[in-house]
Order: sequence, then structure tokens, then C-alpha cells
Amino acid sequence: MSQNIEIEFKNMLTNDEFLRLIKHFNIDLTKFKKQVNHYFDTPSFSLKAKGSALRIREKGTQFEMTLKQPAEQGLLETNQFLNPGQAEYILKTGKILEGEVQDAITNMIDDADTLEYFGSLTTDRAEFDYKGGLLVLDHSYYLNTEDYELEYEVTDESEGFKIFSGLLDELNIPVRTTDNKIKRFYNRKREGL
Repeated sequence: MSQNIEIEFKNMLTNDEFLRLIKHFNIDLTKFKKQVNHYFDTPSFSLKAKGSALRIREKGTQFEMTLKQPAEQGLLETNQFLNPGQAEYILKTGKILEGEVQDAITNMIDDADTLEYFGSLTTDRAEFDYKGGLLVLDHSYYLNTEDYELEYEVTDESEGFKIFSGLLDELNIPVRTTDNKIKRFYNRKREGL
């Protein structure tokens, strides 16, 4: 189990902007790696109501459960590694295994025993160091939708904002309001109902 503060900037991209960034940074397409986010909440969206999100991220044969909660700056992430059997059990039952993620959830909401699996989002991701942070290019697929996103993960919010804004300006990419992946997933799911 580990905890860390996540500070990141995000911007949705068009397909053309995504391809322009690949060319600009000379990214070999083999650098894109697949990951799948499996999302959970209660039927009444208790985690979402608290500004929080729960996922299991699958990368090859590795699984990590992450609870994201609002923090004074950025998001507090509580992480717990799972073996494939544990991940499969949680995906089938919605029951979170004992540990610090479960403790944090039960301290936050009263109906943690009603958690259920809501679906998954698949991302092809390339990431690399850029001016003291981590620049991430994502192409995501979920619920008959696909989108493109640029993320910049940093430790210094004000400096990171300057660098990220400068990159968007340099490449003539407009700033777009960008929800996180789980919010985009839930919005699309709601549209489909």
C-alpha cells in the first residue's frame, strides 16, 4: 500500500492534435502500452458524491487498486497491489479486500458494502519525462466512444501549469475543459441509459 498526492494537468485533443504531438515528440508507436481501468462505485454513486473514485488498473498481468480522494492540492491516491485472483474476485463481486483502500472507503461512505463494478475503459498510453514532469499521451476507448488526451503530472503545481500552458501555446492547441477519465466514462454511461 502506498499513498501519494497527484498533481496533473489535462487537455482533450482532437485526433489531428494527438498525431501532431506524436510527430512533435518523435514518439515510436511501439512506446504506446495498453492499460485497462475498471471502475467501481455504489448504486447511489456515494464515492462520486464525495469527489472520489475507485478503480483497478490492469497492465498486462499486474493489477493495482486505487482510491482517489480530494486533497488540499491535487488528489490523494491510496494504492494497493492485487494478484490476478484478487482482482478477478473484486471484479466479480464488488467486494473490496481488507486493507488500507477498504479502510479509507469505509471511513468515507456508509454504504461501502454495496460497491459494484460499473465497467472499464481501455487506454493506449505513451509517457515520457518532460521538463521535470511526466508527459502522457492517451488514446482511450469506452462504451462505443474514443477520445484523445494530453496529461502532465508534476510535483510543483505553479511551475507545471506554466510548462503545460506553454506547450499548448507552442503547438496551437486550445485549452479545453477536461474531465478525468472516470467522469467521462460515467457521463457516457449515463448518456447510454
